Amino acid sequence: MVARAQLLSDHARKMRCSPTPSEERLWQRLKGSQLGVGFRRQHVLGSYIVDFAAPKARLVVEVDGGYHAERVGADAKRDARLERAGWRIVRVASDEPVEAAVAKIAAALVHVGTTSSASCGVPN
Repeated sequence: MVARAQLLSDHARKMRCSPTPSEERLWQRLKGSQLGVGFRRQHVLGSYIVDFAAPKARLVVEVDGGYHAERVGADAKRDARLERAGWRIVRVASDEPVEAAVAKIAAALVHVGTTSSASCGVPN
């Protein structure tokens, strides 16, 4: 189990070094707590690597590119597991204008509240 966790952590680190253009554009709007809560990018949650996570708000943001059309079932299963662990998931399309994506994320933060004191749980 430790070896798998290390592999995920190493892979997430590599992914942070080579974001997609849409992930990079969105990161420029999420980093530095610009929306009132801190985000982490390519963050390991249990056995998953999520594009962005705001642990204090328990919010995950996934940027869906073209390949996600082939992964609808797998994405739904992953979302369900994360939701059971107390995370809310926001999905934005990779070709969505960044301002529209930020508006979705901001709305989700209002919905969940940004002052949650819940611990940072992860799915098993």
